[in-house]
Amino acid sequence: MRMTDRVAVVTGGGAGIGAALASALVDAGNRVVVVDLDGGAAQAVADRLGDRARALGGDVADDAVIAAAVDLAESTFGPLDVFVANAGTTAGMGLDSTDAAWSTALNVNVLAHVRAARLVIPRWLERGTPGYFLTTASAAGLLTQIGSATYSVSKHAAVGFAEWLSVTYGDRGVAVSCLCPMGVNTALLNSGFDSDREGASVAAAAVTSAGDVLEPDDVARTTLEAMEAERFLILPHPQVLTMYSHKSADYDRWIAGMRRYRSSLERSAPGHSTPDHSTLERSTLDSAADTRQG
Repeated sequence: MRMTDRVAVVTGGGAGIGAALASALVDAGNRVVVVDLDGGAAQAVADRLGDRARALGGDVADDAVIAAAVDLAESTFGPLDVFVANAGTTAGMGLDSTDAAWSTALNVNVLAHVRAARLVIPRWLERGTPGYFLTTASAAGLLTQIGSATYSVSKHAAVGFAEWLSVTYGDRGVAVSCLCPMGVNTALLNSGFDSDREGASVAAAAVTSAGDVLEPDDVARTTLEAMEAERFLILPHPQVLTMYSHKSADYDRWIAGMRRYRSSLERSAPGHSTPDHSTLERSTLDSAADTRQG
């Protein structure tokens, strides 16, 4: 699908990847409704983008907010073409995460996508016009998130739902992509270093030491290029595909490598130097090399 002259909704658009995606879409000639829990942040982004953008504040885990965003887009700009399910949360961490934290993680990181798809995909099918559903998941949804069970599980579910959407509707005029970055320079990642939650700094370090931390604008640029080609899996960090292939080649060895990586992170934090990405490569890729040689 050509990403120009389209009408889009971008959730989690008040900052980070969402704001960068909204900006990239407008720069490419599209019109966008920016939605964020922080209504002021959404409005600031929309104001910066000009007449081609509108803002809405609200929790996109709520069906009513999703419907309001779509209605605003269609009443202002015309029929919706693109829905970007980008809002995310790091609520919860390990086994001590409360049911409330699990509920927040699953509602925002997964069920918000389900509720959006349940609204927009039938409209696209009824109209007989192409639609595009972009899910922002994470490399954690393909690999894992050391330190955070809630994030890992919810992002795996987000990837699984995007896969199901593509399998079910991809040959009926609905394009689906799943964005799975590693480290991106956003508040969602950087807050891990400031949080006093147990394991938060290790969870953040697991991401930042695994590879380059990209800027949101770079991720947005890569994403729009992939959407033009209607590629399902969007990997701004190409090495994630290598890691994922090693995981599938020998699951037990991959888990053993991740245990070693987790141990190295725990030894390094707090107050010690963080291991660089070569530690992850040695932990996970050496065992894969053994498998190939065997």
